[in-house]
Amino acid sequence: MEPDSLPTELILSESTKSLGRVYLDWAPQPGHYLDVKQQTYKVLERRHRYHLKSGRYRLHQIALYVQTAQRPEEMTDVEGRWLIGDLSCRYNARSELMRCAINPQGPCAGCRHYEPLNGSA
Repeated sequence: MEPDSLPTELILSESTKSLGRVYLDWAPQPGHYLDVKQQTYKVLERRHRYHLKSGRYRLHQIALYVQTAQRPEEMTDVEGRWLIGDLSCRYNARSELMRCAINPQGPCAGCRHYEPLNGSA
């Protein structure tokens, strides 16, 4: 175990089935993608678990609630956040979790609902 890594339990969100523990050298937040055992998961929720030790609460474990997913091809880094979809579209949610309200599964390329941001073509 790395000195800066905590045990991270992966939990499949739909069934709350544990997928096991991993040790990560980074802190995935909701919206991030995670590759474990040749499977890609999207992080939906992150919970911290603490233990009381010597009169103080200490972070003991992290629980990530995930779902199986395919990593979207349309990802843009905006100020440290990976947003999915075509950001030039009016309907883009500007989110790590959802592409847009009209076509959340995508892809954006060739979408018949595409409307340029600010009405410009």
